Amino acid sequence: MERGAGERTASALFAGFRALGLFSSDIPHAVRFSALKRRFYVTTCVGKSFHTYDVQKLSLVAVSNSLPQDICCMAADGRLVFAAYGNVFSAFARNKEVVHTFKGHKAEIHLLQPFGDHVISVDTDSVLIIWHIYSEEEYLQLSFDKSVFKISAILHPSTYLNKILLGSEQGSLQLWNVKSNKLLYTFAGWKVGVTALQQAPAVDVVAVGLMSGQIIIHNIKFDETLMKFRQDWGPITSISFRTDGHPVMAAGSPCGHIGLWDLEDRKLINQMRNAHSTAIAGLTFLHREPLLVTNGADNALRIWIFDGPAGEGRLLRFRMGHSAPLTKIRYYGQNGQQILSASQDGTLQSFSTVHEKFNKSLGHGLINKKRVKRKGLQNTMSVRLPPVTEFAAEEARESDWDGIVACHQGKLSCSTWNYQRSTIGAYFLRPEGLKTDSTTATAVDITSCGNFAVIGLSSGAVDVYNMQSGIHRGSFGRDQAHKGSVRGVAVDGLNQLTITAGSEGVLKFWNFKNKVLIHSMSLDSSPNLMLLHRDSGILGLALDDFSISVLDIETRKIVREFSGHQSQINDMTFSPDGRWLISASMDCSIRTWDLPSGCLIDSFLLDSAPLNVTMSPTGDFLATSHVDHLGVYLWSNISLYSVVSLRPLPTDYVPSVVMLPGTCQTQDVELSEETVEPSDEMIEYDSPEQLGEQLVTLSLLPESRWRNLLNLDVIKKKNKPKEPPKVPKSAPFFIPTVPGLVPRFAAPEQNSGPQQSKVVNLGILAQKSDFCLKLEEGLVNNKYEAAVNLLKELGPSGIETELRSLSPDCGGSIDIMKSFLKMIGMMLDRKRDFELAQAYLALFLKLHLKMLPSEPVLLEEMTKLASQLEENWIHLQSLFNQSMCVLNYIKSALL
Repeated sequence: MERGAGERTASALFAGFRALGLFSSDIPHAVRFSALKRRFYVTTCVGKSFHTYDVQKLSLVAVSNSLPQDICCMAADGRLVFAAYGNVFSAFARNKEVVHTFKGHKAEIHLLQPFGDHVISVDTDSVLIIWHIYSEEEYLQLSFDKSVFKISAILHPSTYLNKILLGSEQGSLQLWNVKSNKLLYTFAGWKVGVTALQQAPAVDVVAVGLMSGQIIIHNIKFDETLMKFRQDWGPITSISFRTDGHPVMAAGSPCGHIGLWDLEDRKLINQMRNAHSTAIAGLTFLHREPLLVTNGADNALRIWIFDGPAGEGRLLRFRMGHSAPLTKIRYYGQNGQQILSASQDGTLQSFSTVHEKFNKSLGHGLINKKRVKRKGLQNTMSVRLPPVTEFAAEEARESDWDGIVACHQGKLSCSTWNYQRSTIGAYFLRPEGLKTDSTTATAVDITSCGNFAVIGLSSGAVDVYNMQSGIHRGSFGRDQAHKGSVRGVAVDGLNQLTITAGSEGVLKFWNFKNKVLIHSMSLDSSPNLMLLHRDSGILGLALDDFSISVLDIETRKIVREFSGHQSQINDMTFSPDGRWLISASMDCSIRTWDLPSGCLIDSFLLDSAPLNVTMSPTGDFLATSHVDHLGVYLWSNISLYSVVSLRPLPTDYVPSVVMLPGTCQTQDVELSEETVEPSDEMIEYDSPEQLGEQLVTLSLLPESRWRNLLNLDVIKKKNKPKEPPKVPKSAPFFIPTVPGLVPRFAAPEQNSGPQQSKVVNLGILAQKSDFCLKLEEGLVNNKYEAAVNLLKELGPSGIETELRSLSPDCGGSIDIMKSFLKMIGMMLDRKRDFELAQAYLALFLKLHLKMLPSEPVLLEEMTKLASQLEENWIHLQSLFNQSMCVLNYIKSALL
């Protein structure tokens, strides 16, 4: 069943490809050791899927298939990875595909514990279920009263066969034998909620982390507390012990610090401050190695090595994305392989669309980098610049000097950055003498040559700076370019024009070199943002009334106006060829406008409002960032690899919600029957036989069928064999075929008997051909389509034979010849198969020219045809002449 344009699903132009820059969430990681490869692997959760990294190089080994919902809990054993979503959890094999799914919980699962051939799951209602992994059956179910014992931590003590230790939010602990389903012992606890349980290297000893920040080292065999430690950073989030000969314990905190305690001397030996910028989700010492793996909700996975004399950890390897929502993203360079992104965490990073190993961070902006280096400041928070709000990048001179200029939140000065050196640049661009704190930089652009930066301020001033020296090179206007705040600046591709937009609703065109105002125009509403497509000279303006105006900077006139967004437009981007304008709005929609036709051709909704949108210079991907999301999301351009209908969407079109792509590059999704069927969007245009009755239409036959009809006698002489063909001594076996253009196998001859007569039947020779019969029928019913179709199937020799046999001498008649002329007249009338009609008529006249004048009936028919032909030809000749004149005029050197 075909779907109409109003019923199509999702987006016709863009399909979710994958997410970039996601490495970790607030779910604790899982560390596994592969006995086969003798390597450690760490698994971190990223939304609906998880990543597996090789600890040795921290290279991405695998990305799992996506689950229906976000993962809320994760665990792993030597073979499988277990991931819970909602009240269901699944087991993954080979770090990729789901092999088992366990359903039975009523509430959300928050704890998982692999247990040999079984796995234990605990939900938020304190229902504990033990599952047999391979049969997916429940082995045991235990229910606890939430008000008395709400399970908050679970541990299988080492060497304790079939036993698990449960910690509660009420503070008590219970030791259970899960095989006999018996409560063995209840520990009174410390009247504070248990947050973490961890087995110590010594048998019977367990570390208990509490809500109060205390860590209790407890002997569960004798119910004795061996030692206590305390940290002042809030509840203990996770605990781990070194097993490489050093009696050290590490504990994580909600503010990102890690405490390190010496268990022999019973003292705090070190603090790893700001190991993460958010809570430590999980930390694990690798077995018999001085390596600590940590992850947090700041989207970072870090490995620390303990090789210093004081036992402090230094950062060895890391995978890190943005820890706060993004503020702006833009493709960098012309190969479409790097995306620059600025975030509210104050960093500027580059993400590669090819491979994660090409990602790099340009770091935090520092107010005085030299002072920080000289004084060796550990806490650089005080000298960090606020988040980048706007930036412009140009790679033309990136190897010579800085190629990126960035505006910062609430700051007047703009920072420069160097992409090649991955660091903040040498200069801060700000006008001299202007010291008002209220003035901030609001818009920035770099010329295509990479030599100049144009910066607009909230005071209305627009300044030009040299990128190499940082020197101020002048301002537009006497003291300010606009009365209101500058909302956008742009320089054309040849450094001739500068366009500025002010919040007072005025757009101004300036001469870039002498800073003179060329043209000023008022807009219907205050502009929100401005974007120039340099190659085509098309300027896009998003206005505060949620409409979009498109201007041509050559004529300085509005050429297109688009309306349809229901809320503020956050960002816009042009396709590389300048044909599409893609806009992202706070109404959660991304719309694609076709500039040549001025129509909306695509629209889709997202569950989170898009903040930024940028299209690859190669046109293969669209990149977006969203409210409260830390990743950059790639959408592939469907029109590059399949047929896409770019018809306008109806005014009542209701876009559907599209899910954001996951980190998995190739989703194993089977095509549903609906998508296989040719929808209304995918049907190719089928051209009719004749577009209009007034148009002359040629046939689709190859030229060899009609072009050489007048030269057949010459061709036959050329093709005449020089000597008769020799009969081969032993002819190979072959299946005989009937002569003709379309090869057909000859039917075997039916031998009626040995007494078959050898006398030729003259009746068979005198029989008329199908073509003659159709012409006779045409005289009666005046329909000649069947006769024309018969001629179309014949080759040149066959056509000549048929036309020769029309004359009375060869078995035809005058009536059949008249019928043939009527057929040609019908073809000329309908203006179809125009060249065939001319060729057939020419051959007919050549064959029968001697007898035609002697027959009055045929002469009359030919007179009608002559006038018809002349009329058609005069009309065609005038069109040919007109076209030739236009072509010669365009080709002439006068233009």
